Amino acid sequence: MKSLRLLTGFIFIFCFSNMSIADWAPPGPMTMLIAFKAGGGADTQSRLIAEELEARHGWKIIPKQLTGKGGAVLAASMKDEPNDGSVIGIVISETFDYNMIAAKKAAYTQEDFSFLTTTSGFQMGVVAKTDKGWKTMEDVFSAAKAGEQIRFGAMSPKSSDLAYLLGKANDVEFNIVTTKGGKGTMNGLNAGDIDIGWGAGIQNKAVKAGDMVNLASGLPVPLSVSPDAPLTKDLGLPFYADGYFLFAAPAGIPDEARETITRAIVDIVTDESTKAAQFLAKAFGGSHIIQGADLDKFLAESLDSARTILKEVSE
Repeated sequence: MKSLRLLTGFIFIFCFSNMSIADWAPPGPMTMLIAFKAGGGADTQSRLIAEELEARHGWKIIPKQLTGKGGAVLAASMKDEPNDGSVIGIVISETFDYNMIAAKKAAYTQEDFSFLTTTSGFQMGVVAKTDKGWKTMEDVFSAAKAGEQIRFGAMSPKSSDLAYLLGKANDVEFNIVTTKGGKGTMNGLNAGDIDIGWGAGIQNKAVKAGDMVNLASGLPVPLSVSPDAPLTKDLGLPFYADGYFLFAAPAGIPDEARETITRAIVDIVTDESTKAAQFLAKAFGGSHIIQGADLDKFLAESLDSARTILKEVSE
């Protein structure tokens, strides 16, 4: 197995630090499409950003939920919306790589969009309850090889496939259980319905409290709350489980609109005085900005990596 995407884990920034926010303004009310169900952490960050955009720039922002299929429903709809800056959407980066090609008939491609910026990443780790007694994934592998059936919670097709490949690389077979997002993983762990699972940062509070433990980091770098946890890439999995919250617009958005909207969002999520930045710090470990050419490159490499993962799983 080999990965076609190697990331350093550093924050890539293509910034407009030498230019002020342009005089551009949306031609009317701006619709912010949100690919996440109402009330969750992803929805909350979206609405806090929308509120701050209105407060800072006087733009009228209309949040609109458009959920389903890992962001694919939103993407398929947004590609045909006006590209004058009046419509933007927030999804996860998997929407434009893994989820896109895993669908048998994808209704969109990366070329249908202008990518603006990420806001934050996922602190994706393999989590277990502390009372299981496991410290690292090596303990889990040993338990599995001793005959214990390990139920592995996964929140998306990509995380399910990575769980399978992690087991395969270590000669164990997990019983992979689909969960409804990170909250579903936490609920499953607490109820005893699963033994381990992918957490995307929602586990941080429980880890800090000592109730749960990150057994491994699925990122290219250590987890912020568990820097000593081994990396899954060092456990035979050459693919990463990282992902990002991502703003995009229909392809062809004017440069002035793209730069103004991008800069406005970045300024909000990196300003520690805003509710949006404070929420990102609490829920997702803070802001993580990738934009411009770096973002286009990241998504292209992620698409190549997704193709390789799907090939590995099918063999």
